[in-house]
Amino acid sequence: MDIIKSAELLAKQKHSGQLRKDGVTTYSKHLEDVVGRLKSLGVVDEAILCAGWLHDTIEDTETSFEDLFRQFESELTRKKREIVYVKQLKLSSSNAKLIKLCDISANLSDIKNWDASKSKKLRQVRKLRHYLSIIKNDLISNVQYPKVITLMEKVNQILKQFHQRPISLQA
Repeated sequence: MDIIKSAELLAKQKHSGQLRKDGVTTYSKHLEDVVGRLKSLGVVDEAILCAGWLHDTIEDTETSFEDLFRQFESELTRKKREIVYVKQLKLSSSNAKLIKLCDISANLSDIKNWDASKSKKLRQVRKLRHYLSIIKNDLISNVQYPKVITLMEKVNQILKQFHQRPISLQA
């Protein structure tokens, strides 16, 4: 069995029975959407595609960041975890940023189906927009995947639906 299929099966096993925030969409559908977007951008690198399948495994399965932090450091507050996450996102590889773009796009597409208040949806949209603003310059300058701009334009359309300022597509 190839490594990508192994990553897919592991991710689907770990997320088995989980539904997205809309309460209807299976988590495996979200992972398929992320990997599908990566492939539509022309990604063929096995490591990137595997990471696309596994990108939420720690976050959304029985293995949590808190478990890892307890082993190595004192537990961090949500705000401190967010600060650490943003710093890691800024320093992440271009491949990780590419995966994050596809994750943001898939998440924004799903928000309209959430069973949540408008304010909660808006907070999530703003958070995702913030993440995209952190990585956008590296994504735009990545000439290996020219379709990134098209995906970012689609993200901007969703941002406009939530009355959010679109992300500038200038580096």
